[in-house]
Amino acid sequence: MKIAILSSIAWRTPPQKYGPWEQVASNIAEGLIEKGLDVTLFATANSITKGKLQAVCEQGYAEDSTIDPKVVECLHISNLMEQAHKFDIIHNNFDFLSLSYSRLIKTPIVTTIHGFSSPKIIPVYKKYNSSSYYVSISNSDRSRELDYIATVYNGINTDEFIFNELPEDYLLFFGRIHPHKGVYESIQIAKNTNRKLIISGLIQDQEYFDKKVKPFINDVDIVYVGNSGPDVRNKLLGNASALLHPISFDEPFGLSVVEAMLCGTPVIAFNRGSMPELISDNKTGFLVNSIDEASESVNNLKHINRSYCREWANSKFSKEQMVEGYLSLYEKILCI
Repeated sequence: MKIAILSSIAWRTPPQKYGPWEQVASNIAEGLIEKGLDVTLFATANSITKGKLQAVCEQGYAEDSTIDPKVVECLHISNLMEQAHKFDIIHNNFDFLSLSYSRLIKTPIVTTIHGFSSPKIIPVYKKYNSSSYYVSISNSDRSRELDYIATVYNGINTDEFIFNELPEDYLLFFGRIHPHKGVYESIQIAKNTNRKLIISGLIQDQEYFDKKVKPFINDVDIVYVGNSGPDVRNKLLGNASALLHPISFDEPFGLSVVEAMLCGTPVIAFNRGSMPELISDNKTGFLVNSIDEASESVNNLKHINRSYCREWANSKFSKEQMVEGYLSLYEKILCI
């Protein structure tokens, strides 16, 4: 079976720091290669893979402001589609634009929908509903207007996350600095519980950071350490007593939530989106509905078994399980 994996080109695949779509595309590609399949990754030229690499741009447009995103996206997608006949399956991890080619080629396209940036993009998915195979990354992130062939949870390279039985006494926010992700709420939870909070993440909304986050940063109890790469990420997640995830949107999946649990770190999250699918309430963390409930949960962290957090995450969200899920889908589609 020859498979083409189409990744996003905002960042390198896998990303050096932030880049969830690129990380998942990499995990899929490398997992399939480990199974002995013939995989070509369509990504930036500085991407890393054990398979074949096809690229039209040297690096991601989020890393080079001289690149016009729409131009390189068109070149990137067309580079694959003009070679579609070489592959048995195309696995699209690059949103809706790729679907506009789906009726012009014979190779079936599996599209993993990594969330809906806006309801305005759904008409594109609806147009190609009958000629495409859609996969959701959580049961919560499904549009009633679309048909899905399966839900396949994102899979993590579990070996990259080291279990820590004895954490330090701080709370952690790890994610995009954006109102949706709840940085300000995390600060309030830390203040309510007299705990130190470490904040790590890409500043995606500078105005929000300047007004709602920066005034609290004092490098004593509220600390911002920037956008962390894998080595620092592992230490931050593993040493935290809990990850705070007080989101204000229906998040389709949360890689940092799973990564934290793989380190043994429980997660306190607002009960929205995919959180009930990722977190076993009162066992691997707490699903709450307010800052006050989250603050109360901090005092109950002593009741969480950190070993079970890792066991839970490893049993449901490993790269190997994700790859098996996609392999069975490819085989099913090719037999249709």
